Amino acid sequence: METKPHILVVDDESDMVALLQDLLRKAGFEADGAGSGDEARRAMAARAYELMLLDLRLKAEDGLTLARQLRQSSQIPIIMISGSSDETDRVLLLELAADDFLVKPFSPRELVARVRAVLRRYGSTAEAALPPPAAPAKRSSGDCLRFGDWLLDLGERELRAADGALCALTQAEFRLLEAFVRQPRRVWTRDQLLEHTRSLETEVFDRTIDVLILRLRRKIEPNPKHPRYICTERGLGYTFAADVVKV
Repeated sequence: METKPHILVVDDESDMVALLQDLLRKAGFEADGAGSGDEARRAMAARAYELMLLDLRLKAEDGLTLARQLRQSSQIPIIMISGSSDETDRVLLLELAADDFLVKPFSPRELVARVRAVLRRYGSTAEAALPPPAAPAKRSSGDCLRFGDWLLDLGERELRAADGALCALTQAEFRLLEAFVRQPRRVWTRDQLLEHTRSLETEVFDRTIDVLILRLRRKIEPNPKHPRYICTERGLGYTFAADVVKV
C-alpha cells in the first residue's frame, strides 16, 4: 500500500488545527494535530513526519523557538503560519528557520500548493504518494532558466541539478537566486538584494544577505570558497557571473 505524506499541524487554537487537518486530508494527506510545543515533540517522538505546519504564536512557547530547536535535531520541513507578514519576514530572513510561510487568511488552494511544493523540494520519502494536482498549469516560455549545471524553474519554484535531483531552497534563498539569474552580470548592493528577497518592508539588516549568500553558495557552488556563480564585488556588493539561458 502507498504511504501518504504525513503532516503535523501545530497550533494552540483547536478549531484551526481541526480546519487544517480537514483541508489536508481532503487533499490526500495524513494529518495529526498538536496544541503546543510539548505536544509536537511527543508526536514527533512517536512517529516520523514529512512536514510540519507551525503557528508562529503559541501560548506557552512561540513557534520560532520551537522551529529553532527542531533545526538542531531534525531536518523536517517547516511551513510557518502567521497573522503578520512582518513577523514572517523576520522568521525567514533573520532566523532562517522556516522553509516556507503562509499569512492568514489564506485559501485552501494556497495551503495545498505550498505543502506540495515543499514536499517536492525536499524529496519526501512519501513523494511518490503525493495526490496529483487537479489541473497543472501549462508551462510558458521563459519559466526555466539554465546556468552552469543548474536549472531554475520559476513556475514550480524549484532548482534542479543536471541529473534532475532537486536542491532544497528556502523561500528567501529562492528569491535571492531568482534576482541574480534574472539579471546576470549586474552588480547588486546589499540593500537592493534585501528589497528583492523580502515581501514587505520590515526591519532587517544587510548582514542577512551575507548569511543567505553563504548558504546559497554551499548549495550551488562546486567550491563555495572560490565561487563561480555568486561573486563578491569588493566594496560594492555581489554579482552573478554565469551565463543564463532561457529554456
